[in-house]
Amino acid sequence: MKQFRIVPSILEFNTCEEFASSFEIGKNDLIFISERTYNKFFKDCTTDATIIFRGSYGSGEPTDEMAEAIYQDIKDIPYTRVIAIGGGTIIDTAKLFALKTFSPVLDLFDKKIEAIQDKELLLVPTTCGTGSEVTNISILELVSRNTKLGLAVDALYPSHAVLIPQLLEDLPFEFFATSSIDALIHAVESFLSPKATTFSQMYSREAIKMILTGYQEIAKNGKTARFPILKEFMLASTYAGIAFGNAGTGAVHAMSYPLGAKYHVPHGESNYALFTEVFKLYQKLDPNGNIQALNELVSSILICNSSDVYEEIEKLLDVILPKKPLHSYGTTLEDLDNFTENVMTKQGRLMANNYTVLDKDMVYGIYSRLF
Repeated sequence: MKQFRIVPSILEFNTCEEFASSFEIGKNDLIFISERTYNKFFKDCTTDATIIFRGSYGSGEPTDEMAEAIYQDIKDIPYTRVIAIGGGTIIDTAKLFALKTFSPVLDLFDKKIEAIQDKELLLVPTTCGTGSEVTNISILELVSRNTKLGLAVDALYPSHAVLIPQLLEDLPFEFFATSSIDALIHAVESFLSPKATTFSQMYSREAIKMILTGYQEIAKNGKTARFPILKEFMLASTYAGIAFGNAGTGAVHAMSYPLGAKYHVPHGESNYALFTEVFKLYQKLDPNGNIQALNELVSSILICNSSDVYEEIEKLLDVILPKKPLHSYGTTLEDLDNFTENVMTKQGRLMANNYTVLDKDMVYGIYSRLF
């Protein structure tokens, strides 16, 4: 038996003001947000709420140290609702603050603390990639362990996922690129997951179509061509979130985590660095399985032979975000051994979702070919 579910209610608003008014944001709310987004969209409609500016606690991907620092600043402030307005860093961090107890964060991720949600949680994405607004997953860099790790428990599901396409209008192209590529990889990895169902694949398929079609429009007409189709990208990200929230992601995400953690590579970019090489190996190992359906879907969108889909995807994605070799991020040959060990020993949750089994030598081979 395979299970499929969508837990949070998904709400759409035309404007940020409409959302703030509908939820009567006020003094019992703890809001995670960037200062830029706050000043542009929410400054006049969040009276008396406690505001946490993400930039005050460092830059880059979310970390356990960031979460602990925020906790020390707010632990004596009463609040009954957590509202996260942002990308993956903000959303994944804020999810923890809806729990009854989450510090020390390492103990939570080690399952020494039981995850119990005792505050209402609202998640409002400002990018088109995380999908975290509809999942029960929080992914943090655990600084002392030099890796990223995901915590997946039902207590991290939000009550509401709130979609406001207006928020994407302020997203610089580089962040649009890395986040939307992340959403695409969520969709394709979950499509091939052994946990995939007919329902999850429906969401994966639609996300793939929307993102690749949007990329074709941008490749043809330039970066500004994204503005009329931002809503489609936001919906595609949420569709992909629903898909991977049920079926999971696999080796691409597992292999990108040590790279992103050590060299602070944006998550979508680190995923793209691994993406096509992993899928080319899948194709070589098991060309007659479910990957056939994926290849046929992509070939119908890109108008190419199904045997050429990963080369053609790479050509299209390079227009959006040029792919770099791993050594350009500072990685060394010694890193490749360490990354491989990390994947095989610490990323079992994700590697269990692979289309076909990848052993240690195969993982190292992917890294070395991309070096």
